[in-house]
Amino acid sequence: MKISVIAHVNSKKPRVEPDLLGTLHVYVSEPPLENRANIAVIEALAKHFKVKKRNINFISGRKSKNKLFEIIEN
Repeated sequence: MKISVIAHVNSKKPRVEPDLLGTLHVYVSEPPLENRANIAVIEALAKHFKVKKRNINFISGRKSKNKLFEIIEN
């Protein structure tokens, strides 16, 4: 399943919230330096969907706040 994500970095309260259009807003406390925020987003998605981190594939948006992921469910 493909998931559209809007990443909010440097957040005080990390969380995952869906909006009305089906996009997930992922708030992480990591800064957007050296790929740390992207790793934190993957960890938050893995926890939210209760899957392993290796089952989440990054499709696009490495340097953007709008990201696209694919989640492989077993």
